[in-house]
Amino acid sequence: MSGERFRHDPAYKQFFGDPRMVESLVRDFVDEDFVRGLDFATLERCSGSYVADDVRERHDDVVWRVRLRGNGSWCYLYLLLEFQSTPDPWMAVRILAYTALLWQDLIRGGQVREGDALPPVLPMVVYNGRRSWTAACDVAELLGPVPGGLARFQPRQRYFLLDESRVPESRLRRGGLAAQLVRLERARSPEDVAGVVRELIATLRGPDYLPLRRALSVWIGRVLLRRAGITQTLPEFQDLQEVEAMLEENMADWWEQTRLRAHAQGLAEGRAEGLETGRAEGLEAGRAEGRAEGLETGRAEGRAEGLETGRAEGLETGRAEGASALRLTVRDLLTDRFGTLPEATTEAMDAVTELDDMRRLASSVYRAPSLEAFLELLEEILRRNERPQ
Repeated sequence: MSGERFRHDPAYKQFFGDPRMVESLVRDFVDEDFVRGLDFATLERCSGSYVADDVRERHDDVVWRVRLRGNGSWCYLYLLLEFQSTPDPWMAVRILAYTALLWQDLIRGGQVREGDALPPVLPMVVYNGRRSWTAACDVAELLGPVPGGLARFQPRQRYFLLDESRVPESRLRRGGLAAQLVRLERARSPEDVAGVVRELIATLRGPDYLPLRRALSVWIGRVLLRRAGITQTLPEFQDLQEVEAMLEENMADWWEQTRLRAHAQGLAEGRAEGLETGRAEGLEAGRAEGRAEGLETGRAEGRAEGLETGRAEGLETGRAEGASALRLTVRDLLTDRFGTLPEATTEAMDAVTELDDMRRLASSVYRAPSLEAFLELLEEILRRNERPQ
C-alpha cells in the first residue's frame, strides 16, 4: 500500500460514512434509471467485515443498504476506495469475491433465508490515481474464448467506476457533496480550494453536518494542501471557516512564492541551456581556429575559448577533446615538415592522451631539427606514462 493511499483511506471512509455523502455519490455520478427508485431516506450503514469459509477477514469495505421503492427490498451499495498509483488489473475478480462474501454474510446472519432472493448489489470503485483506469470493469472481460455452451457457466458482474480525474468539470459543478469532494481532489491552486470550501460552508450548515465539516477540514489541512503544493506545513483546522480564512490570508504570499519558484526554475534552465550551447560553440570555434591559424596563435585562442566552456561542464571531457583535436593539428604540421608519417608514428601519437603531453609535442614540432628528434621526445613521454604513479 502506498503512502498516498494510507493518507486517503481513513479520511475517505469517514466521508462515506455519512449518508448524505453516499447519496450524493450515487446521484452525482451513476446515470441509471434504478437510481430514481432508491429511497435514500432509508440509507443504513452495514458492517464491512466479512469472514469467508477459510477464516480470512476483510476490513477495507464501506457498505450501505437502501430500500427500493415499490417492493421495499434492500439494495446494497458496496464502496471500494482505491488509491493505488496504478489500477489493479484484477479489480473485477476482487469485486466478485467481495460480493460473494457479502451474500455469505447475509446468509449466515439469517438476513437471507432459504427461498429468499439474494439482494442486488451495486459495487462502486472510487479511484483517484493520476493514470487513467485501464482495468476491466466486468469480470466477463477477463475470460478468454470459451467453447460451446461452456460460456453460460461463467460468471458476469460489472462494477461502477468513478475515475475522479476523468470526470468533466461541467458535471462536477452541477453535482453535490461528492462532486465537491472530487473538485477538491483536482484543485491545484489556493483559489481552486477556496472556491470549493466556500461552497461547502454554504452547503454544510447546521449541527448535523459538524462531523463531516470536521473531517473535511482535517483532511484539507493534512493531505490536500500539501499534495497540491500549496503548503508543506500541516495546519490542524477545526472547521471549514478556518480553512477559508487561512487561504485568504496567505493567498498573496503563495502567489509570490509560486512566482519566485517559476523564476528560479526558468533561470536554472536558462543557465543550463546557455552552458550547453556555449560549450558546443566554444569547442567548435576552438577546433576551427586551431586548424586555420596554426598551432601557436589559432590553436591557443581556439582551445582557450573551447576549454572555458568545456570546464564548466566537466574538465575531463574538455581536456580529452582538446588532446584529440590537438593531435590532429600536430599530425598535420609534422606532415607539412617531414612528409607522410610512418604508421608506427601515428599509432605512437594515438597513445598520448594527456592534453599537457600533446601541448609539449606541439611546441616541439617546429623546434625539432628532424623527425627522429621529434620521435625521441615522443618516446620519452610514452615511457614516462608507462611508469607506475
